Amino acid sequence: MAKDSNKKGWNMPKQGKPGSNGKGGLSQKFNPFIFFLIITLLFVAFQFFAGGSGAIEKNWNEIRPMFVNRDVEKVVVINKDRAEYYLKADKLKKYESDLKGTFSKPSPEGPQFYSQIGDVTVFSQQLDRAQKNIPEVDRVIPSYNTRTDSMGIFFNILPILVIIFIWFYLFRRMGKGGAGGGAGGIFNVGKSQAKVIEKGEKVDTTFKDVAGLSEAKQEIEEIVDFLKMPEKYTKLGGKIPRGALLVGPPGTGKTLLAKAVAGEAGVPFFSMSGSDFVEMFVGVGASRVRDLFKQAKEKSPCIIFIDEIDAIGRARGKNGGFSSNDERENTLNQLLTEMDGFGTNSGVIILAATNRADILDRALMRAGRFDRQIHVDLPDLNDRKAIFKVHLRPLKISEDFDSDFLAKQTPGFSGADIANVCNEAALYAARKKKDFIEKQDFLDAVDRIVGGLEKKNKILTPLEKKTIAFHEAGHASVSWLLEHAHPLVKVTIVPRGYALGAAWYLPEERQITTKEQLLDEMCATLGGRAAEEIIFGRISTGAQNDLEKVTKLAYSMISVYGMSDKVGNVSFYDSSGRQDYGFSKPYSDETAVMIDHEVRNLIQESYERAKDIIRSNQEGFEELANTLLTSEVIFSDDVEKIFGARPWKSKTDELEDAYNADHKAEEMKNTSENIEKDEEDLNEQTTV
Repeated sequence: MAKDSNKKGWNMPKQGKPGSNGKGGLSQKFNPFIFFLIITLLFVAFQFFAGGSGAIEKNWNEIRPMFVNRDVEKVVVINKDRAEYYLKADKLKKYESDLKGTFSKPSPEGPQFYSQIGDVTVFSQQLDRAQKNIPEVDRVIPSYNTRTDSMGIFFNILPILVIIFIWFYLFRRMGKGGAGGGAGGIFNVGKSQAKVIEKGEKVDTTFKDVAGLSEAKQEIEEIVDFLKMPEKYTKLGGKIPRGALLVGPPGTGKTLLAKAVAGEAGVPFFSMSGSDFVEMFVGVGASRVRDLFKQAKEKSPCIIFIDEIDAIGRARGKNGGFSSNDERENTLNQLLTEMDGFGTNSGVIILAATNRADILDRALMRAGRFDRQIHVDLPDLNDRKAIFKVHLRPLKISEDFDSDFLAKQTPGFSGADIANVCNEAALYAARKKKDFIEKQDFLDAVDRIVGGLEKKNKILTPLEKKTIAFHEAGHASVSWLLEHAHPLVKVTIVPRGYALGAAWYLPEERQITTKEQLLDEMCATLGGRAAEEIIFGRISTGAQNDLEKVTKLAYSMISVYGMSDKVGNVSFYDSSGRQDYGFSKPYSDETAVMIDHEVRNLIQESYERAKDIIRSNQEGFEELANTLLTSEVIFSDDVEKIFGARPWKSKTDELEDAYNADHKAEEMKNTSENIEKDEEDLNEQTTV
């Protein structure tokens, strides 16, 4: 069963009630930008509504009739450039139409109108001319006043205040690593962002929660044991390791091991990610490294864990697009100095994790910095059994459920994938309203993760469906009839994900692979294309994924594994990832032509071999294809009924037989012990 090991499991955090902080109270988080917006809106509202300041602007020609008709009670000149007019109370109804429809209606006390004046003397003369027919006793004499426009000043300085506020707020956040403000502000930008687990602080994860990984756990437990009882090792002259690097594919449990160390060590534990050192300011990463080790030395003995160390540990000089003064290189230089420089770091152990050890700097990998490289590989059969038992604990499963069966069905799965399988199985069972999770739910979950979601409603023409059925039957037939091909589990023509059909195989867990095994796998992969050509006399695009796999495998056999007589026992693969060759390829053009020629010959030979196998077993092949066309899904039992049992026993079957033999021997031993105990009890009763 082909498996991509980079899938992730889900880890849902605990959540409180909506709007709470997880402790029963309301959330204390408040965005200061909202407060700033509220203040601004209040000022604007005051400008338009407060104090009845909604006077309507009129020009002098509109104002002059008001003086002629004696409608104005008083005039106030503000700052020698604005005249405000107050109407008599009994005249307000006369101008009711002018006062309607305004955004802020003038108050009855006034002013009701205003106008801009250019010169005070000219304005005074205009008033005199407008009131020349009115006795001097009844004339309106303007009063003069000086007023400060506080709102105008506020809106003039508002942009400056906004800039200052944003600058202050952002730098406070950067000073705390983006987690909000706090004491220190920008001056804390160079401080370490590590999460500290103090001595005695409880951590839920321990080594009992880490299933499998026996060799990795042994080395990690030795480091923890050294911290707990250093005299056990120092009395023999041993020294505490400086650091340990956890290396392995994603999802294999590197971070989980570090959590277990934090729970078991009983010493202060500093945890942070490699990206926490990188900041937009030059020199911040190096400063944070210095501060981290300064805190660690003060609390030694202690452990520092840096997850995804490749974020800062990339080989120097290979950061494309960056100069030699790159911030990440400065951070790495400081880390190298702190780990093994002139200063002493007694009692400080560095743990780091990465899945890209090939790109790390050589100076970082040497002994004295990381004394140990602990390889956390994908779990084997026994490890998967242990991991399944851990993840099955909280699930409601039937009493007769066999977890060992699942371990055999999931080769190549990581610990995170196994956790995902258990979670998906629970979701499948809940969707079907079951009381317990059954075996079929787990099988459906494995299919879902490997192949994608079933698309039963995808529209296929009868010819397309027939083509897919014969294509998948070709894979199944050829793989069943070849000794070294992977054993078949099931074949389906129900579309899943982007695939229109799929065949599930159970790969053997090999440590090395021979040329014969690779050739059989290549032949089985080409069985679908060969079946199309034999039955329909034409080929389709359905073999695109098969051809891609075969091409990569053939080039690997010729140019990496040296499995060609013409090219010879040479390998052009750089496993270190350093690319020390000075050219784009470490071989001549003639060799490149030879490699291409050998690859084509290898693929063509496997293709002809697949067609020969199908032709010689065409009756059974067509029966299998028609069965698949009818039922849409067939299993290995259906293939066995047509072609008979495979005469070859796989390594997986041998492991299963060995496990069953050990299990049977253990049961017999327990039975024998029980019989002896019963006889002893019987003898004691007889004596009494």
